[in-house]
Amino acid sequence: MAVLEKIRGMGIFISIIIGLALLSFILDPSTLQSATARFSSKYDVGKMNKKSISYQNYAQKVDYYANTLGSSNANEQESEMVQQLAWQDYMDDLVLFPAFKKAGIKLGDEELFDLTQGKEVSPVLQREQLFFDENGLFSRAKLLQFVQSIPLDQSGRSARYWQFLESRIFQTQMYVKYFSLLDHSAVLSNIELRRSMEENNITSDVRFIVKPVTFTTDTTIVVTAQEIKEFYDKNKSRYEQNASRDIEYVQFTIVPSLIDINRAEKDFEKYYDEFSTTTNLRAFLARNSDKPYDPLYYKAGQLASISPVLDSFAFAAKGSDDVLPVTREGDTFFSARVTSVKSFPDSAFVQHILLPPSDGARADSLVDVIKRGANFETIASQFSIIPGNNPEKPGELGWITSQMFGGELDTCLTAPLNTPFRYVTQYGVHIFKISRKTQSLKKVQVAVYEKTAVAGKETFQTFYNQANELVIKSNNKSALFSQTASENHWPVFPAWGVAEGSKTVANIPNARELTRWIYDAKTKIGDVSPIISIDNKYFVVATLTGVKEKGLAPLNSKRFEIETELRREKEVKKMADDLKPLMAQASNIDELAELTGLPVSKQTGIAFGSYGAQQLDPKFIGAVAGAPEGILAGPVEGVIGVYVYTVDERQVGAFYTEEDAKLQRQQMMSQQSQMVIYALSKAAKVEDNRAKFF
Repeated sequence: MAVLEKIRGMGIFISIIIGLALLSFILDPSTLQSATARFSSKYDVGKMNKKSISYQNYAQKVDYYANTLGSSNANEQESEMVQQLAWQDYMDDLVLFPAFKKAGIKLGDEELFDLTQGKEVSPVLQREQLFFDENGLFSRAKLLQFVQSIPLDQSGRSARYWQFLESRIFQTQMYVKYFSLLDHSAVLSNIELRRSMEENNITSDVRFIVKPVTFTTDTTIVVTAQEIKEFYDKNKSRYEQNASRDIEYVQFTIVPSLIDINRAEKDFEKYYDEFSTTTNLRAFLARNSDKPYDPLYYKAGQLASISPVLDSFAFAAKGSDDVLPVTREGDTFFSARVTSVKSFPDSAFVQHILLPPSDGARADSLVDVIKRGANFETIASQFSIIPGNNPEKPGELGWITSQMFGGELDTCLTAPLNTPFRYVTQYGVHIFKISRKTQSLKKVQVAVYEKTAVAGKETFQTFYNQANELVIKSNNKSALFSQTASENHWPVFPAWGVAEGSKTVANIPNARELTRWIYDAKTKIGDVSPIISIDNKYFVVATLTGVKEKGLAPLNSKRFEIETELRREKEVKKMADDLKPLMAQASNIDELAELTGLPVSKQTGIAFGSYGAQQLDPKFIGAVAGAPEGILAGPVEGVIGVYVYTVDERQVGAFYTEEDAKLQRQQMMSQQSQMVIYALSKAAKVEDNRAKFF
């Protein structure tokens, strides 16, 4: 299974696109095909720019990507990534690329050729492992070899995959050019440049007092229902929300009991002596161990990721007579024997000829011919049934490692240099010639006998009974749910803002069934769920505590938030009014501090142009920039409280240059450009309803 490369350093949106482009895992599309049959095409998975996306069309696009990238069983994460790849195509075609093209962004055939085979090879190809050399670096030769081999692939899979890569290259380059256009739009006029330099080069040293907001229950501060309504009506755009649900839940984690652990230990010890003496470890482990026989060889340190104890034993053992005593880590018991110790390199550069299984005699003849000086590449081009990885050098397999072939070709790592030899596998008769190797290292092959304690039927039943007790005693009422959990000391966890289709809820993975219950039309606030089993690891019982529908949040749900904000504003204004007569009595900041009982703080180098980096109230910074020196100024009604201050000294420097101003503008534009995708999506009224179907 190939790996999805994670691209960094090009901005989050470009990174996502390039990351998707480099996806090369294997997916089985049968799940989506069967789902398509259950739904009519009238069902929509989304809408963009008033154009509906039917379930059938979306599933077909996912199926296309599945066929392009391979066919096998896929895990949930891989399935989701393929679905996202298909969704991104719709986003590009219906929302983003039309906007990009309006901005003048184009990509011609010559540019596309240059990105695939010319001077400026696309990062999509440079990060594709298919085109890596033995050092893990992009190889133009590997790329060229793949392109030239496309016509030779009668299955058409190579052509489909190349078409996929070309579409990802096109997509990525459109993003690169569009965001580059935005970045280069950060132009400063002479007036803006002068103003930016003044705002950053003029700094102030200030002493001040701040009276913070306390949110007191001052009865003179009253917020009326009418004021709340008016504020809500004026700021409705702030209260747009996506659909979400709030729940509380109890999670019963199914863990092995002491009885289960003791049973696992006894089962392990029952066969420990046989493990210590058997001469057929492969068969023994197949019958008795949770871990199958591993034919790979490991160098020092590699086994530490499995277990430090195992790594240390493997490289201290003298041979197969040494057996690791029964060791327990968590709920797992294991032992080990070193089955083989060798010294060989990590990788070797291999030339290779493959003949049919019936051509053993011909293989012997070819080995003799090559030993007598015949050109290996010439022989490979004439007789090998596979061309190798480099069309310009027939038979060149390239650098291989033990892990690449599951240890099956380790003989290549131990074979002498420049001496062809015959080797038989299930695929046919091979002729290998090794021309280069890395440095030899000590490596061990280890047989590990392992058993992990699992919850037995009695343990499952115990946890199920606890969950069932919570369901029954709750009687589908939230209050009884909380009461029952409290009486039994079962912790209740909140999960706020659960989105429709969420596959993870709080700390619960693979929680599709829980999410389906949460969003079931029959589920009402206060209802208690049945027992929900997740991966045979958890029993979950939940109660629905809150519902938020997509659109404008109702006034009642925001009443407390608005009242708090209005009360803060009124408290700040009242504090400012209370400070004014005290300021009239004080001749300086120290006298005012004594009258108010507030401490005097000091801040140096306050610049109007860099308020974001000074962690001060923007209103306060703005007031300081315009205040004369040496007077008691204020009060300033800020976000956290009320300020009164004195500018002790103002300095004019030249440390902030034109280059700094241009860089700051560039950074601001980069930050703003990150919102472009969101803005375009919102303008297109993108609706994503995939969670209803997947």
